[in-house]
Amino acid sequence: MGRSRGGLTTKIHALVDAEGRPIRLKLTEGQAHDGRSAADMFETVEAGHILLADRAYDSDGLRATMAECGAWANIRAMPNRVKTFPFSQWVYRQRNVIERFFNKLKHFRAIATRYDKRDDNFLASVQLASIRIWLRSYESVT
Repeated sequence: MGRSRGGLTTKIHALVDAEGRPIRLKLTEGQAHDGRSAADMFETVEAGHILLADRAYDSDGLRATMAECGAWANIRAMPNRVKTFPFSQWVYRQRNVIERFFNKLKHFRAIATRYDKRDDNFLASVQLASIRIWLRSYESVT
């Protein structure tokens, strides 16, 4: 857990597929930089994939890692960035899938209110909720 002016905080980093189902999950301290702390999560990204991430993940290192894999990092550039990269506004709109995943995750009360004091127990709760989200995608709607 990280400490900030607001108290103890934790960030949940998630890598999801096109259907909004989680592939990788990770916890970091609230004050940790997103791009550096989530760099080890991108080992499942392969050639031909498109990585959609918000501005917090904008870094030259991440873009270079994605280029090595043959994937394209469609990340909105930080406002103070001098060097610009190709960016598709239309593809970036598809990033709402990750936002919907976090919305579904916050419907689980233990995660929204952070009952667990230890980070390993909290990660286990997030993983259990993610399993339930996966199972919902296989339910019949008829």
